Amino acid sequence: MPRVPSHVAIIMDGNGRWASQKGLPRLQGHKAGVDAATAIVRHCGELGIPYLTLFAFSSENWNRPFQEISGLMRILSNYLTKGADELIENGVRIKLIGNLARLPQALQKALRSICNRTALGSKLTLTLAISYGSRSEIVEATKSLAQDVSLGNLSIEDLTESLFEQRLETFGVPDPDLLIRTSGEMRISNFLLWQLSYAELYMTPVLWPDFTQKDFDLALQDYAKRHRRFGRSS
Repeated sequence: MPRVPSHVAIIMDGNGRWASQKGLPRLQGHKAGVDAATAIVRHCGELGIPYLTLFAFSSENWNRPFQEISGLMRILSNYLTKGADELIENGVRIKLIGNLARLPQALQKALRSICNRTALGSKLTLTLAISYGSRSEIVEATKSLAQDVSLGNLSIEDLTESLFEQRLETFGVPDPDLLIRTSGEMRISNFLLWQLSYAELYMTPVLWPDFTQKDFDLALQDYAKRHRRFGRSS
């Protein structure tokens, strides 16, 4: 296996289109998408990739039909409940980012439980972005710093990129090295806008439920060919 990134972030796109192409309800696409995500989490553990972030539900997704949202929440809750033992066994620690207060109480309870149960996992940190929007995250971080300045706890001269990063929800997790987006779309959709500043981007036409370990390996092979200069000369 070629050089692998330390942190992979994935925009898991195409569940609805996958279901539509097969004449199935959209929720069947989301169920298949959870299966695909489960396989990729396992594969990252096998490859020794220490950080994986999955964009599970965006702040904009709240605009979808109520039935689809409630069904998706049930699917996610069931996965967290039934898959907890495997995650623990494989050393996976769950981290959450997003406006979780908007989620149904049952899902919030399941999320708190899985975080507590996996807290000692040291092989893979799996960050789930749920009800997440990067612009909102940046605004909240800015508000936090502005409040400290107004209270006299900080001065304007104290504000640095490093300090700003400490107020982001992802603090403690390194920035992604590689962003994968499925389904052929060519945008990052308000996902980790600060954190993706120097990530390598890999877009594939494969719909998320069809995205396999082999597809993931193709992304890693492409990543291994990239020359990451971070603004420096080659």
